[in-house]
Amino acid sequence: MPIWLRFLLVCWLTIGSAFAFNFGRDTNTTEGIARAELPYEAQQTLTLIKTGGPFPYARDGIVFGNYEKRLPPRQRGYYQEYTVKMPGRRDRGPRRIIAGERGEYFYTDDHYQTFRRIRE
Repeated sequence: MPIWLRFLLVCWLTIGSAFAFNFGRDTNTTEGIARAELPYEAQQTLTLIKTGGPFPYARDGIVFGNYEKRLPPRQRGYYQEYTVKMPGRRDRGPRRIIAGERGEYFYTDDHYQTFRRIRE
């Protein structure tokens, strides 16, 4: 086998292994964050979620589609999103808590770019 073909094969296997290693892993969710480490407003929102409201924003409780696949994949409707207030902002801002049907909660402070699972 020519050396250039071996080189291509090694490169292909190396890249393929790297992708296979990460395939299906929850690479966009960090280890987590303790409830006590959340901003005060996020702790309040989490309490509202667990007690059923009332929620301050009309869009609280809508289905979170997880289109970017940054949370573990589940069927549509599994996740719901809730706004976390930001002092000094008139709009909803970037902070959210995503609640799963099985009682798992995820926090994002950068509008769905990264998530941290909330540990209680």
